Amino acid sequence: MTKAAETGTLMVVSAHAADFVWRAGGAIALYAQRGWRTRVLCLSFGERGESARLWQEGKTVEEIKVIRRAEAERAAAILGAEVRFLDAGDYPLDVTSELRDALVQEFRQYRPDIILTHSLQDPYNMDHPRTTQLVLESRILAQAHGYPSSYPVIGAPSVFLYEPHQPEQCGFRIDLLLDITPVFDKKRQAMECMEAQEHLWAYYTDVAKRRGVQAGRNSGQRVVYAEAYQRVYPSVGGEFL
Repeated sequence: MTKAAETGTLMVVSAHAADFVWRAGGAIALYAQRGWRTRVLCLSFGERGESARLWQEGKTVEEIKVIRRAEAERAAAILGAEVRFLDAGDYPLDVTSELRDALVQEFRQYRPDIILTHSLQDPYNMDHPRTTQLVLESRILAQAHGYPSSYPVIGAPSVFLYEPHQPEQCGFRIDLLLDITPVFDKKRQAMECMEAQEHLWAYYTDVAKRRGVQAGRNSGQRVVYAEAYQRVYPSVGGEFL
């Protein structure tokens, strides 16, 4: 279900309310434009660890949650995605049995063909790899016939990890450079919704430009903006891709 002519469901699991925008906003907009259902799960609002400016302004944690939720909702609407907030808390993000079950039921109900989430390592933010391990475990449980659910088991959705903030420190390997040039304007608009982290707008624009140069170098095509992804499970088919 990965060819542009086909449709399916793309699910993005984001530790904090802004992660999906910086790291996978282009993929979300691209697949939404192709007619896919795109659904974002935000495990937290990033209220404690990723909202420094709002804390400095004297906001309370509940006020910050409201602000970050509104930002993420605006961004998701621009990208063409549904969004659900699980409000599990951040810094630290604790993986509970209830949170794990929520993801399993999401996978079973919405049956993603592709799942996007964080890198396997991140020494700067432990919420990110915890989210990744939760996603991988929940995918396995969603395939288990004996796991209690009112929804049927899922197949084997592909899992791609989006680029972390400092990839060279996170053991990140690029397996895919996704051309997001046709939808970068939407990604930029979505990034600008995240006003609590305005300092990252230019950073992630520069990242997209650098990856675009690399994508062009590796394809012989003109690519202006791209996103980098690492694949967890092997691709299967009758040809080299």
